[in-house]
Amino acid sequence: MLATQRRDEIAARIQADGRVLVADIAHELGITAETVRRDLDALEQAGIARRVHGGAVAAGRSSLVETAVAERTDANAAGKRRIARLACERLLASGATSLLLDAGTTTAALAAELVATWPHTEGPRLVVATHSPAIAQQLAAHPSIEVHALGGRVRAVTGAAVGAQTVLAIDALRPDIVVLGANGLDGSGATTPDPDEAAVKQAIVASGRRVAVLADASKLGAASLCRFATLDQLDVLLTDAEPDGELAAALEAAGCEVLVA
Repeated sequence: MLATQRRDEIAARIQADGRVLVADIAHELGITAETVRRDLDALEQAGIARRVHGGAVAAGRSSLVETAVAERTDANAAGKRRIARLACERLLASGATSLLLDAGTTTAALAAELVATWPHTEGPRLVVATHSPAIAQQLAAHPSIEVHALGGRVRAVTGAAVGAQTVLAIDALRPDIVVLGANGLDGSGATTPDPDEAAVKQAIVASGRRVAVLADASKLGAASLCRFATLDQLDVLLTDAEPDGELAAALEAAGCEVLVA
């Protein structure tokens, strides 16, 4: 494969998934890690990628960049569905019957999986609270899921309710499990670009008896402006790719379980 073809292939993967890892590309294309690094350097100079530890992310992914939820829905949809199925199998298998669900596209995939798989007539009732009007409407279609929609000012870019009213409503809850999305997850913790979103996520983390984060491969190793949780505040990470060595070591040191779909 010529260098230009190889770089086109790597660039296409970055645009599709948001992030690539040096080790993965080297293995899949049968080239050395040093060759991948040179290719990523070239893509960075071309304005296509931004180098991060272990690989590269799409050039537009700075700490303040927020993509509208409608634009993110189809990004790595298959990976998000796998994460959602794993979350249903592992998080609710312990008998949990109350859930606080964050806004986001991966958490929306979990909501869709719950509607498809939660028993209609048998089994325990499931109580779900969420500050996403879209997710609340999605879950309300299921007769055995009791939905509590948390109010507040709805941000157009994420479709999430935020603000003091939302934080107060969350503070009053103590669900069995809280499930959050994140824009980035690295050794410092889980992050999001917007301070109001971060405040809501911090309240969600504090309310949960067990705290789970759903993050596809594009979020691993990335960081946004506002940290809402350190790794030791997270009980479990559900993802669709093995974290790289540095992040894996940080998660293990923090006692955060990693489940890969």
